[in-house]
Amino acid sequence: MHADMITPLNEALDQGILPDIETFPCPYASEKSRSGVIRILFPEFTCVCPKTGYPDFAAIGLYYLPDRHCIELKSWKLYLNAFRMIGAFHEAVTSHLFRSVCNIVEPRWALVVGDFYPRGNVDTTVLFETDTPRPQGADLLLDRYEPRCVVKGSDRQR
Repeated sequence: MHADMITPLNEALDQGILPDIETFPCPYASEKSRSGVIRILFPEFTCVCPKTGYPDFAAIGLYYLPDRHCIELKSWKLYLNAFRMIGAFHEAVTSHLFRSVCNIVEPRWALVVGDFYPRGNVDTTVLFETDTPRPQGADLLLDRYEPRCVVKGSDRQR
């Protein structure tokens, strides 16, 4: 990977490289209940390690209880695909996605998971959740995150 082809996340944000995340009005009255959680999984997220230039692959999970707005799926997909040549550490990109969702749709509750695939047998999962109570039924949608790499003393591998 050529370093001159990589744009650091902070520069991408300053230059407005990332597309807009669009929304639409929530089609149901979520304020009247603690259910109606939306799960969006994006299993083919890629960004670039800002230190090594190697690609990082992840599954991004977005779970949220909308208030007035929902995320339009095509714009979310295009937003996530725009990270392919953006240099960001796992923690920074997951934090950025979480903050972006919270700022744009102002959900009643949200959780974003960056489940990064191992490189060098290092497995990283980063999770951010709002401090509001977890809605009813949300636990039914949450994946149980297990290591994708070989666990010592185990013959399991994902």
